[in-house]
Amino acid sequence: MADEIATAEPPTTAKTETLDKVVIRFAGDSGDGMQVAGSRFTDASALFGNDLATLPSFPAEIRAPAGTLPGVSSFQVQIADFDILTAGDEPDCLVAMNPAALKKNLKDLRQGGTLVINTNAFDERNLAKAGYDSNPIEDGTLEGFRVIEVPMDELTQEAVKNTGVSGRSVLRSKNFFALGLLAWLFHRPTEPTIEWARKKFARTPEVAEANVAAFQAGYTFGEATEAAKITFEVKPAALQPGTYTNINGNMALAWGLIAASQLSGLPLFYGTYPITPASDILHELARHKHFGVRTFQAEDEIAGVGSAIGAAFAGSLAVTGSSGPGIALKSEAISMAFMMELPLIVVNVQRAGPSTGMPTKPEQSDLLFSLYGRHGESPIPVLAIASPSDAFELTIEAARIAVKYMTPVLLLSDNQVANGSEPWMLPDVSSLDPIDVAFAKHANGRNGTFLPYMRDIDTFARPWALPGTPGLEHRIGGLEKEAITGNVSYDPANHQLMTDSRAWKVANIVNDIPDLEVAGDEDADILVLGWGSTFGSIRAAARRVRLEGGKVATVHLRHLNPMPQNLGDLLHRYEKVLIPELNTGQLRKVIRAEYLVDAKGLNKIAGEPFKISEITEKIVEMTK
Repeated sequence: MADEIATAEPPTTAKTETLDKVVIRFAGDSGDGMQVAGSRFTDASALFGNDLATLPSFPAEIRAPAGTLPGVSSFQVQIADFDILTAGDEPDCLVAMNPAALKKNLKDLRQGGTLVINTNAFDERNLAKAGYDSNPIEDGTLEGFRVIEVPMDELTQEAVKNTGVSGRSVLRSKNFFALGLLAWLFHRPTEPTIEWARKKFARTPEVAEANVAAFQAGYTFGEATEAAKITFEVKPAALQPGTYTNINGNMALAWGLIAASQLSGLPLFYGTYPITPASDILHELARHKHFGVRTFQAEDEIAGVGSAIGAAFAGSLAVTGSSGPGIALKSEAISMAFMMELPLIVVNVQRAGPSTGMPTKPEQSDLLFSLYGRHGESPIPVLAIASPSDAFELTIEAARIAVKYMTPVLLLSDNQVANGSEPWMLPDVSSLDPIDVAFAKHANGRNGTFLPYMRDIDTFARPWALPGTPGLEHRIGGLEKEAITGNVSYDPANHQLMTDSRAWKVANIVNDIPDLEVAGDEDADILVLGWGSTFGSIRAAARRVRLEGGKVATVHLRHLNPMPQNLGDLLHRYEKVLIPELNTGQLRKVIRAEYLVDAKGLNKIAGEPFKISEITEKIVEMTK
């Protein structure tokens, strides 16, 4: 979104119903371009001025079998004229490009919702692949829904016949036909999509014109046939004035790293190995070499983190990223960075596990591993991103902690944050606080000696001495160091001292963490505590409970080690504590152990986010 708001197309002759919000899901084969269609609808809505949130879902396989249930890809977006927090529980409108998409998603469509079907795909072969014994269009399966039947294959072929595309490429534009029909149905502006298509496919103008022709044909089909008797309009949201962009979590995280590099004056180095869903951080950073960003795609996870540790030693803002399986491989090296006391940001974009698990599905199952998953006594700071737009600010916070305290920092994201998107108001970069960096310049001991483990009196951090600085030569490595001198030491008392010192340094970070603020009703009987990507679902559920006359308070953790100083007082203030998590109760275990609070869990391990209704029902159940 920008300061200028794009105008929608002139109203159709069909009756228009104004809604405050609507949830739309595009679903089809993984080759049908549903992610593109959903993203284009989202961007058009952002330019129009709606608040929005998205939830992409796609197979882990590069090309799952066409027409089968495992091959279904979907993209859900909620648009609204007010501040929303999630992509919605159930679609009000479902676009089903084939029988498999219908079968997999129909159960989620609300009763009375609008269903757009590509009738050309409902032939005997595709019905059999999806497991249908009869055609759902004809056997009464779709009763209770407003069905728009469209022969998209035929109409797309007709629309693109004079554009120069041929063969199998003809039908690749049918996602744009569906997008055009939805633009008509929901009064979306058409110019942004047309401009995007022509720019995106500028090198293949025949493809650009085919997509534009299909898009316009879809819009015209809706307008000319009045495919639905009612069209829908969602007015722009009353957002805070400013310049907005539609951003996902991976992009916001990458931009946060670039900003941290500029704020600290340190060159940014990102050493990594590609893995879903973290790879897009690498892709985005690689586009910004003009900011001095260096990206390194290593041969494996261990090489990726090793290169980042070397960059940290050499004075860069060093980052490595992965998902759960890759973080497991990096854990020994992270422990070494902790022992060497070097600043390193470790990004973990969580996904469903264990092992390879479900690479494209969200989960919060790496919390305990992030807190404790290293050998020896090696506590490191752990932060968790709450939403796509939160990634920018919290990434800068992770960099600030790493540099100030000379320690690795683990930054948790997850698949929902990484691939979900929302409007984000571009910050005034001049208002961002600089990150102070103080490299050691001179010897700090008697007789011109350098003491690499002489600690800062306030932060307990050791000096950051760049290799090659005259007089600051020192030992580096994973062996235990003697306090102050840095000599290798096997002395029992020294090991106790150094272990305690490193732990105290991390614990001392609590002094930089602001107190938690309660959202909602401070006089409520129940507190809902969350972390990470459950933020939107928890806040939306609390909003719903209050609208129904209930009282509920919420608190969300972004710092998980150390935790904010006032968390214990807040927890003991409420009679009941509920902790929703996309795992089996990992934060609940920590809270019970650390604060002796009988917190209850709401746990889900289904490869999908919480629905607002699931948390709402649990709150109501606990407050009866």
